[in-house]
Amino acid sequence: MSKTALVLGAGIVGTCTAIHLALRGYSVTLLDRKAPGSETSYGNSGIIQREAVEPYGFPQDLRILREAAFKIGARVNYHFDALPGLAPDLLRYWSNSRPGRHARLSKHHAKLIECCLDEHELLIGMSGAGDLVGQDGFRFVYRSQATMDSAIDRAQRLAREYGVSYSIQDRHAIAQLEPALKREVAGALHWLDPWRIKNPGELVSRYAELFLRQGGHIVQGDANTLHATSMGWGVASDAGRVDAEAAVIALGPWSAELARKFGYGFPLLPIRGYHRHYLGTGPQLPMVDADGGYMIAPMQQGWRITTGAEFARLEAPSTPVQLTRAEILARELFELPQAVESEPWRGARPCMVDLLPVMGAATRHRGLWFNFGHAHQGFTLGPVSGRLIAELMSGSTPLLDPAPYSPARFS
Repeated sequence: MSKTALVLGAGIVGTCTAIHLALRGYSVTLLDRKAPGSETSYGNSGIIQREAVEPYGFPQDLRILREAAFKIGARVNYHFDALPGLAPDLLRYWSNSRPGRHARLSKHHAKLIECCLDEHELLIGMSGAGDLVGQDGFRFVYRSQATMDSAIDRAQRLAREYGVSYSIQDRHAIAQLEPALKREVAGALHWLDPWRIKNPGELVSRYAELFLRQGGHIVQGDANTLHATSMGWGVASDAGRVDAEAAVIALGPWSAELARKFGYGFPLLPIRGYHRHYLGTGPQLPMVDADGGYMIAPMQQGWRITTGAEFARLEAPSTPVQLTRAEILARELFELPQAVESEPWRGARPCMVDLLPVMGAATRHRGLWFNFGHAHQGFTLGPVSGRLIAELMSGSTPLLDPAPYSPARFS
């Protein structure tokens, strides 16, 4: 008889976990309150970020901190009433982002990132999703020469330390490569290794269809009904109760809340963000406006503008002021006359205070597993982390050392 597993959360991390468990002989049920890829995994910029060997840390630059404190620009926003509750975790996040500590944590983060293209390529091939993929990277564009010079210094260091590839494009080259630009910029840095996805939610849907072809089951239900049973674990779904020997919590920003029910306190910061699509003429490749603090990417739905970080309670009402500012900045560069949607989309990135995801077995509950906290790189690392958890659960040799990501580090 095959082993059985519940995977809670049908974003890219949960869906990839379900696929890899099925590949290893498990009978798997994937549960979410919505269709696969409908929440956090839907709303990102669609980049498989092979260059992102260093995790995004809390800003150390005084200029950016000043902008954040006074809510200047599109990079950062926060809700005053959320700060007292978030302050302890924000302090730990800041501490782990200090240069020495950040460099040590980056070594572990890079081990995951180094696997991302190979693991996505496997599932893209199996799911027939090649039509969604562009293998031509993305750009950071710089309005200021000083900002560009600093970015080039960092790119040179990352190339030396991690072997990532980039090219530098001066003001004349970027004007030719991106003819829709309305104004002159200082130049651009083109990261060559990353892949871009033209519809992130659709990629997760294709992966979910692959899971169904493997014999998996997808049900809607409430993950918060998870409970221990004599068999292992059970959860209520629209199709009735589902039982399994093992359960994986892969709920992105909602994961820590469910884990708390079983006595686990994970310091997860839900960092919110917004997007909207626009008609008009935008960049041919995804582009970060480095001085503006937002990204614009070509998607099947139009040009998607995505915002930086908003620190707020997870379910607090939307305050898309960053998107309003990003629209103004983007329209300085491109002709974007009309928004596609009447209201912006909002999601949240599940960021751990030590900048690394939580992947591994619960320390006090047999058959309970965690796979969350991938911060800005959940879309990039979904297949990697799905494979790693499946290998650990099945007793296979893992593709890399799982110790740095163990839930036990927060015990």
